[in-house]
Amino acid sequence: MWTIPNQITLFRIVLIPVFIIVFYLPVSWSHFGAAFVFWLASISDALDGYLARRLKQSSKFGAFIDPVADKLMVTVALVLIVADYQVWWVTVPALIMISREIVISSLREFMADLGKRDSVAVSSLGKWKTACQMLALMGLIWKPDYPIPLILFDVPAMIVMWAAWAFYGLATFFAFISMFQYLKASWPELSGKN
Repeated sequence: MWTIPNQITLFRIVLIPVFIIVFYLPVSWSHFGAAFVFWLASISDALDGYLARRLKQSSKFGAFIDPVADKLMVTVALVLIVADYQVWWVTVPALIMISREIVISSLREFMADLGKRDSVAVSSLGKWKTACQMLALMGLIWKPDYPIPLILFDVPAMIVMWAAWAFYGLATFFAFISMFQYLKASWPELSGKN
């Protein structure tokens, strides 16, 4: 149970209260700090999966706790940006993405009871959704109002925010479409026609 990948996953859960506290700190860098914590959690998500395969340390506990850690961190991030922006075009996509996670989790549990969990395994569209979601949330949490220095030039903050909004829209679209793909794949069992 206490494998290196599982410890990294548990570290990601520990980061959630840190993420919230940093987000609400009364300092000028609170949003950048929160975005950094979220970035660290996102990197740890990729790292624990890689190490589980590389070190052959996959476990049932890891298979359970990894998606829980992901969904908790993303849901907290979505709630924070909804509270921060307070506009419908942030709230509605957040509701779609959170609802999708609830539906898919319930669907996977239902299909697992029937011994058909593989038919609702993570799809490539789901992976694209996750990548877009992480990039969008980092930008929307950070919301820089100053040029971002790169190696040869400064990137205007407006470009970072446009990219964040574009990724937010894509993540919402992928969340919506992938939810229907999963529902379609499991419809014979849900409708009792199988």
